[in-house]
Amino acid sequence: MVLYKEYRFLIDCGEGTQRQLLKSGLGFRRLDKILLTHGHLDHILGLGGLISTFARWEAIPSIELYGGAWALERVRALMAVVLGPGDPPLEIRYFPLEKEGVILEDDTFQLSIFPVSHRGPDCWGYNFCEKERRPFLVDKAEALGVPAGPCRRELVQGKSIRLDTGQVVHPDQVLGPPQPGSKLSFVGDAGRTDNLIEHVAGADALVIEATYLAEGADLAREFGHLTAAQAADLALRAGVKTLYLTHISRRYREKDILQEAQSVFPNTVVARDFDSFRVTRQV
Repeated sequence: MVLYKEYRFLIDCGEGTQRQLLKSGLGFRRLDKILLTHGHLDHILGLGGLISTFARWEAIPSIELYGGAWALERVRALMAVVLGPGDPPLEIRYFPLEKEGVILEDDTFQLSIFPVSHRGPDCWGYNFCEKERRPFLVDKAEALGVPAGPCRRELVQGKSIRLDTGQVVHPDQVLGPPQPGSKLSFVGDAGRTDNLIEHVAGADALVIEATYLAEGADLAREFGHLTAAQAADLALRAGVKTLYLTHISRRYREKDILQEAQSVFPNTVVARDFDSFRVTRQV
């Protein structure tokens, strides 16, 4: 789950997601946007139970599902089984992802997508980015006699103001240079990394799979997955600040995955169920 201001994004929905949502305390409130990385069953099967619950409890009036055409086709088939014929009790809105770029934004935030190579068509990664902003320089404002309140808000919005003295104050007089916002890159399953570098470059946090250790590189290649070393190498080459590994095969111990990754990229974390991380801009 990715939380930002009023937004809540659930990324993929494997079997057991509904139970884990309740155990985590996040619950269902305002959970109206689900982003699918691809259409394999271990990433969509939980939608059956989750949306069935939404429809029964009328928890939310509508839900938006984003994903590649093939993934959404499989979800529609799943919904036909779960909800039966006729109009569903809640509105399900499908948003097919077709080309990289921005799919949602507001004044401070932007969500964009990029293609990922895995088994099957229409696999996507997601970039959650705060837009750059110019910090308000309180000392400059006070020196110019700008009072606290609406005047300062208008200056932050890029508007010039006129003080009671008749003096005009322009935004450039009280705003600092632009500062980039934080960036979270999320990649689901992936079979290669060379085509991801430009998309995750400079991310403050990169979430990506590490299904295998280097000793299982042949299996990783066969099934379109990554080793911990490959994920770490991507983070290193892309200038990522922190690497979060997921999708670990049960054949491995967490410490072995971590050791392999950290030998390449020290600032690596193996994410566990119910972990919570705050992503902030790192210089």
